Amino acid sequence: QVQLVESGGGLVQPGGSLRLSCAASGSIFSIYTMNWYRQAPGKQRELVAKITSDGSTNYVDSVKGRFTISRDNAKNTVYLQMNSLKPEDTAVYYCKRSGTFYRGTYYRDAWGRGTQVTVSS
Repeated sequence: QVQLVESGGGLVQPGGSLRLSCAASGSIFSIYTMNWYRQAPGKQRELVAKITSDGSTNYVDSVKGRFTISRDNAKNTVYLQMNSLKPEDTAVYYCKRSGTFYRGTYYRDAWGRGTQVTVSS
């Protein structure tokens, strides 16, 4: 069973930076689209950024120009570099592996447990 483990969250002042990491167990990491979601208190979980198997990226408008998603397939890890953080970025950040077919087998979605990011002075 795949495991996704996030790390790198914490408390940071407005304008600061954090880098989140999500380490995945198992093989064939490179075939998956990997995603970062976040959920603030009282709000729905939202997709923040995604990176496909070929390295294409997409971001929600509110983080464009501030956040960067990247992946290291050799380390089975996806990253989220967050710069110019704002109080409204405060949330639990989750890593998600998107389900995909590969060589006749469907590999389902998988989620990490999340890491808290708090932006406050």
